[in-house]
Amino acid sequence: MIEDTILEAMDKMDKAVEHTQSQFGTVRTGRATPSLVERINVEYYGAPVPLQQLASISVPEARQLLIKPHDRTTLEAIERAIRESDLGVNPSNDGVSIRLSLPQLTEERRKEYVKVARTMAEEGRIALRAIRRDARKAVEAVEKDGEISEDDLDRAEKELDKITHEHVEHIDEALGRKEHELLEV
Repeated sequence: MIEDTILEAMDKMDKAVEHTQSQFGTVRTGRATPSLVERINVEYYGAPVPLQQLASISVPEARQLLIKPHDRTTLEAIERAIRESDLGVNPSNDGVSIRLSLPQLTEERRKEYVKVARTMAEEGRIALRAIRRDARKAVEAVEKDGEISEDDLDRAEKELDKITHEHVEHIDEALGRKEHELLEV
């Protein structure tokens, strides 16, 4: 029972770390990556649809994205969604595709992005602690039912703390890499 709870908590923590790392991908660095725009929702026949489902996204140059819609009628909606997003770039539409030229980041903007990345990392840590808390409650409930001893409860809590600490370190390492990437000129 305890092992199942710990394994389930580990699985959830792995997913939380993965999610946090994918969130880091949405923070703009000096280079263009498709992950910057993949999650932008485009109004398509009255419903919000992620851009990655409506178009192919490529990187022809280091600081340029090329978005080719599968359906040309979505070109204007995609352009509008990009303008309304927080990317801070102006799309250029040639009737077939949309080009996004990413300007050089200023020092001030880089520092803002570092703050955004730190906020994302903190949200990831909070998620990990919530998973640990839920697992702890489950183990304590089993102990109250008399199915395990206090010693088993202590061992399980120490194991949960150790696993949580390891996953927090993974998030901190990813944050360190992202900060280095952001501050690199």
